[in-house]
Amino acid sequence: MFRIAPLLLAAVSAAFAQPSYDGPRPPKPDVPYLKHASNLVATESTEAKEEKKKDDTTYTVEGPASKVETPLASPIFIFQSDKIAPEKFGLYKFDIKNGHREIVFGPKKQPKGVRLEVTRLDKGLYRLEAGDSLEPGEYSLSPEGSNQVFCFRVN
Repeated sequence: MFRIAPLLLAAVSAAFAQPSYDGPRPPKPDVPYLKHASNLVATESTEAKEEKKKDDTTYTVEGPASKVETPLASPIFIFQSDKIAPEKFGLYKFDIKNGHREIVFGPKKQPKGVRLEVTRLDKGLYRLEAGDSLEPGEYSLSPEGSNQVFCFRVN
């Protein structure tokens, strides 16, 4: 019994020890950053304009394409949380129409969000990763219940 106690204590200590994250850290909180090797690239932060027509709600962002791009079909984001909970993010693909990016929600139009995996790296620091490969196109991370969008393009 006395021989097992130190082993159990070591196992319990190892289970509760959190490895500290030693990679790049975002310079600003509440902005998702694309991780490209050891570099972080801020997503395009803006507000989507909301327009209601009949039963549909259309959210638009100016410009046909984001200036922030990634060649990765499964992008990874590093996110320092202050006011936005990382679990609240949705990842959606935009349609390009009339020189702007848009997404429509309504009873007959329910865009399917891309599954996001959220991993805690350190206190307030998270890794967000697309759970599925993304096709080339325009995308947005958006906190639930907000018109704030963080846009990027997959090449």
